[in-house]
Amino acid sequence: MSDPNIMRIQGDLIGEFAVFDNWMDRYQYLIDLGRQLPPFPDRWKTEANRVHGCQAQVWLHCHESGERLVIQAISDAAIVSGLIALLIRVYSNRSPKEVLDTPPIFIKELGLEAHLSPTRSNGLHEMLNAIMQSAACFVRGDTASPQGRA
Repeated sequence: MSDPNIMRIQGDLIGEFAVFDNWMDRYQYLIDLGRQLPPFPDRWKTEANRVHGCQAQVWLHCHESGERLVIQAISDAAIVSGLIALLIRVYSNRSPKEVLDTPPIFIKELGLEAHLSPTRSNGLHEMLNAIMQSAACFVRGDTASPQGRA
């Protein structure tokens, strides 16, 4: 079962998007969230950290810090950067087990699957899959996650 805090964060996201009456405003909010991503070091822009299956270029770096999965990512596309911001908000700084135990209910509740282009939707799922694979690696005790090689 997931920590109530991570479920509350998903609920908070759903509430934040509910204030917008149309998808143009929601897209703008996503873009604004993406602009707030922290800097992503160039040394992490490696093929090992690249998320394949995204139309945009996306790099994702996961590492463990104090038994927490820390996720950092960047994209060259504004809306994809916003999607990254959502994933980081929900899953970063959580235990790897908590990440694995928490389904991304916010994706369906926000209507992202219905309103994103097929390529963006596929990219979102590829980013989520990469995060889950990294969390699984850390749970198994692997020394390097697939998305965490420098």
